[in-house]
Amino acid sequence: MQVTVSPAIIKGAVTANPSKSAMQRAVAAALLAKGKSIIRNPGLSNDCLAALEVAENLGAKIKREYDYFEITSNGVAPFYDEINCGESGLGIRMFTPIAALASLPITIVGHGSLTTRPMDFFEEVLPQLAVKCTTRGGKLPLHIEGPLQPKNITIDGSLSSQFLTGLLMAYGTAAENVTITVKDLKSKPYIALTLQLMAHFGVQVEEKNFETFHFGKKQAYNACDYTVEGDWSGAAFLLVAAAVAGKAEVQQLNTSSAQSDKAILEALEKAGTHIMPGVFTVNIEKGGLNAFEMDATDCPDLFPPLVALAANCNGTTKIKGVSRLAHKESDRGITLQQEFGKMGIKIDLQGDVMLVYGGTGIKGATVHSHNDHRIAMACAVAALTADGPVVIENAEAINKSYPEFYDHLQLLGGLVAVNV
Repeated sequence: MQVTVSPAIIKGAVTANPSKSAMQRAVAAALLAKGKSIIRNPGLSNDCLAALEVAENLGAKIKREYDYFEITSNGVAPFYDEINCGESGLGIRMFTPIAALASLPITIVGHGSLTTRPMDFFEEVLPQLAVKCTTRGGKLPLHIEGPLQPKNITIDGSLSSQFLTGLLMAYGTAAENVTITVKDLKSKPYIALTLQLMAHFGVQVEEKNFETFHFGKKQAYNACDYTVEGDWSGAAFLLVAAAVAGKAEVQQLNTSSAQSDKAILEALEKAGTHIMPGVFTVNIEKGGLNAFEMDATDCPDLFPPLVALAANCNGTTKIKGVSRLAHKESDRGITLQQEFGKMGIKIDLQGDVMLVYGGTGIKGATVHSHNDHRIAMACAVAALTADGPVVIENAEAINKSYPEFYDHLQLLGGLVAVNV
């Protein structure tokens, strides 16, 4: 699919899409709970739908109503010996330890960029928890055979916090008097989100400095009613669109959320944007935009909207955390450099630092998403202030996390033409 975005002035109000991070975790908790859970304001992106399918294959009964999902479960009791996580990094890293709670041998597969992401973490860690685990040279497919037996364990948290999320959620239903110790944990806010959600479903974890996670007496997840909050990672693109090309109100954003991508507000403030945050809404208005410095190590998904913002800022913006970008849907640092380069924006990668030379003018061009949802959205936002239309190839990549993105951009006055 090809989408053409033309320069435009942004104005209006839009409701943020549901958080896929919260949605996927809620689906996993509902699977682990015994009874009927209700998930309100559910996400319908590809990653969210993949999570629902995995939960179903692992034993949950799922009924879709108009604006909620009803998930009935009796814990992990697989219907099949294979689960497909689609292209979701969180999905595979979270559901693998959960699937390992069963004694049935299970093969875990995925597609797209997931087939190239490293999975050797599981080969190192799961055998320590009595789970047989093999991969194809550190990549998919994964073959596991449980049941997982929680023990005191030390893991490396430097590659991704998603592995830890999976272990925490699996331990939540089976652990007794054990501790997970983590070295060099990245993306701590995502773990805060995991712990917040587990507590909502009745499982408490004693956390100290995001280094130790202790489980005391044995606990069980309680089936419950859960409302998925708005997604800061998707809303970041709309907030940047308003900051560079007009003004807008984005609703259903919890400003006290544990989501790490809420840090977009910090970047917008540093760049000189006018911000009026409410409790569940954020108003953004364009100001005189200047280059800024930002450490995005704990929020790597913000790199694409940050680059779209920096391209419109006078001076050289410095963003730290490039090392977190290699194993995304594309090698995101290089992809941003290539695609924004086509639009006349120079980007240098210096080790863990990205330098964006902004204020030089964005040029109309034809760009490619590299099948990366966040690259497609970043290019669309950049197009708003370009000197001509920007044509985005493989623009359907947005369906992974934010299928409504082009519609929402149009609601705010964006000029979007879709060629299927």
